[in-house]
Formats: sequence, C-alpha cells, structure tokens
Amino acid sequence: MRYVPAFEAKAHFSALIDDAARGESIVITRRGVPVAQLGPVAESHADAESALSFLLSQKIRLGIPLRKAIDEGRKR
Repeated sequence: MRYVPAFEAKAHFSALIDDAARGESIVITRRGVPVAQLGPVAESHADAESALSFLLSQKIRLGIPLRKAIDEGRKR
C-alpha cells in the first residue's frame, strides 16, 4: 500500500488510476492523515448480478419470495 499526499494525488490522478487498475492500493493523505483509499474494484459486474439474483430468490421472514414482497409493497 502506497501513501500519497492529496496535492500529489491531484496532480497525478491519471497515473494513480492506472496503478489501481493494475491492482495497487493507494491511500491519499491530507497533512499526513489518511482520508481516502484508491484501489482495484474487488467484485465484477457478473458477481453483483449473481448476488442480486440469489437475494431475490430467497424467502424473507414473511415466508414469501423477496421479489413478491417488493411488488406487494409497490401496490400499496
């Protein structure tokens, strides 16, 4: 993990984005205090879609599928 002052991050933002795309994590600091982190995205879009599909297929405490509960709530 690399620490970069905010003024330097602003001046070299494109290069930092390239570094993050290659898997590096960068912590941006202000007066030596970490304020933000830049890094690679952990999950792919396909993973998010499969997680959403899984959640929508589950039954919630009401005993009905989540999608049906959402649709019922929209009718009210």
